[in-house]
Amino acid sequence: MGKKKFIAVIGSGQATIEEISLAKSVGQEIARRGAVLVCGGLGGVMEAACQGAVKAGGTTIGILPGDNRQTANPYVQIPIVTGIGQARNVIVVKSAQAVIAVGGSYGTLSEIGHALQNGIPVIGLHAWSLAKNGQFDTSIFPAKDPADAVDIAINLIPDDIEGE
Repeated sequence: MGKKKFIAVIGSGQATIEEISLAKSVGQEIARRGAVLVCGGLGGVMEAACQGAVKAGGTTIGILPGDNRQTANPYVQIPIVTGIGQARNVIVVKSAQAVIAVGGSYGTLSEIGHALQNGIPVIGLHAWSLAKNGQFDTSIFPAKDPADAVDIAINLIPDDIEGE
């Protein structure tokens, strides 16, 4: 058996009903493919993705901003307490080999920036798009649905990762 792939799911803690539904499906797809789900460990998109992954028999890791593991959503199996607030966004994306953004606000945008700066591929599902100098930036891979998002993520992670 090869090494597990780690995929972060990022998005708003105050998600819409549509984003919750998409995130649950993304979590299920990640689990079905044997990857580990990493997230910020709180509510909204994070909780929905974890719920989907757990329902499908997957593993979930929550990188928490505060000092208390009890703040993790009920579907986080492995809570990581950081006590560093929003700076934990860097840890969320650096713990993954691909990132799927579902919707999201400015916290999600900061995670997208950290991922792209570190060469970690970002897949967007109803998420941010970027432009610079009036030119569309193609750094975020657009996905048409949750299965497509996970397909793209899995395919962008090399199978033979050295040093991990």
